[in-house]
Amino acid sequence: MVRQSAFEKTGNPMLKGGLHCHTTRSDGEGEPAEVIRLHDLKGYDFLALTDHRIYNYKNFAPETGVLIVPGMEIDSLIGTQGTYTRHTVSIGPSPDDGNGFRQDQFFERLILPEQDEYQRVILDRLHENNNLTFYCHPEWSGTVSRDFDRLKGNFAMEIWNGSCVFENDMDADAAYWDELLRQGNRIHGVAVDDGHPMHAHCNGWVRVNARKDLNSILAALNAGSFYSSCGPEIYDFRIDDEHNAVIECSPAEKICFHYGYSPTHITFAESAPLERAAFPVPEYFTYVRVSVVDKKGLKAWTNPIFLK
Repeated sequence: MVRQSAFEKTGNPMLKGGLHCHTTRSDGEGEPAEVIRLHDLKGYDFLALTDHRIYNYKNFAPETGVLIVPGMEIDSLIGTQGTYTRHTVSIGPSPDDGNGFRQDQFFERLILPEQDEYQRVILDRLHENNNLTFYCHPEWSGTVSRDFDRLKGNFAMEIWNGSCVFENDMDADAAYWDELLRQGNRIHGVAVDDGHPMHAHCNGWVRVNARKDLNSILAALNAGSFYSSCGPEIYDFRIDDEHNAVIECSPAEKICFHYGYSPTHITFAESAPLERAAFPVPEYFTYVRVSVVDKKGLKAWTNPIFLK
């Protein structure tokens, strides 16, 4: 049996976290303390304030108990027209644990047409300063998979971005993820808000199998020990001894098994909501992942189980 690492029995809680949001430190509408307090009310355990090109460590509302993950969002233009651009969220440890950036460090926006330039100038610098990175809203940015498929070192990509979903009907359901997975890129998927106005926060999150400790959370994210959600809960995802992919979850209207090599296999609820589904995985598949959809149309996504 193989179990996706988010569901290993570690004794850790499944922490709720936000990895991409904005405040008045860049172009968000809420003051940092206001944004943190809202996430606290919604049950978040940790939050990264990822304002554009300005690094943050500070907890502006320490009374809440929300753990602040250091980070920022950084980007570069590909051309001079429209929103054709690449964006990356960068998150990292404390300076004492090797983070090379300082509070309020500001980064200029550059024009970097080729993804190899973006790798060398931006991603490599972030990684050299001990930050984790994930690629943001590819549809909104106007980047198809061939515009970012050679980028190295991202632990994840955004598979659901609330601001893009509600404002632009984009980045709603794992666009391009399967393309990268089929190429052998072992990349995870995160759901985020990218909230700018206050009403855009707290719609998408990750659930991480970690202690409420910054280094534990970062290690779990890097290892893919989390799932993403806009509402449904996932309790287990495994390949059993008969080579069936098995998912257990909160009540769902349908459960979708994705593997990139043939049409998605979907199990639909009939007389009662689904809380479990299984699918026999062919031996030649290299990975399988699952999405869960509830009666409101809200989704949750596992990270893949890699089979070869």
